[in-house]
Amino acid sequence: MSYYDKVYEIVRNIPAGHVATYGQIAAMTGSPKASRAVGYALHLNPDPQRIPCFRVVNRFGGCAPAFAFGGKDVQANLLRADGVEVSEDGYVDLDKYQWKTTQTDVKTPK
Repeated sequence: MSYYDKVYEIVRNIPAGHVATYGQIAAMTGSPKASRAVGYALHLNPDPQRIPCFRVVNRFGGCAPAFAFGGKDVQANLLRADGVEVSEDGYVDLDKYQWKTTQTDVKTPK
């Protein structure tokens, strides 16, 4: 399984109404310093309908810049439709919406 496949498998498991950070996903792959690689993998997402990359935000809870999702506020609107509150300036309250994972939530691919 490639690194990107590991990322996609983890992101598939983020529940509706929650977000994860790039660093959180990187740590779950076993490569905690690979946040940028996670971002690049999600930029190349081969199946956005099944891999909800819009649920991944930066370490401050910020949405991606406009180019990543095809326009300004696209990610924020997808998150809102998913039940996540997003501030006017594009931030999610991580204390409230961050996916609190446990070992049983997702089988981290090897």
